[in-house]
Amino acid sequence: MKQLINFINALYARFLLTARDQKGQGLVEYALILVLVAIVVIAMLMNVGGSSNNAFSTVNSALVQPS
Repeated sequence: MKQLINFINALYARFLLTARDQKGQGLVEYALILVLVAIVVIAMLMNVGGSSNNAFSTVNSALVQPS
């Protein structure tokens, strides 16, 4: 029984040390922000892609081809 209590105390102490260690927290937060920005940019490009393609096609057809 005493071994079990010692094991639980050691596990609890390890948990407290791990909970206080926040070295990688900032890196994870920046990675999540980067992923969110990438998703927003991809969604915007998918929505704007068709209209920008039409605009560039119109400009391209309006240009005179040199001979």
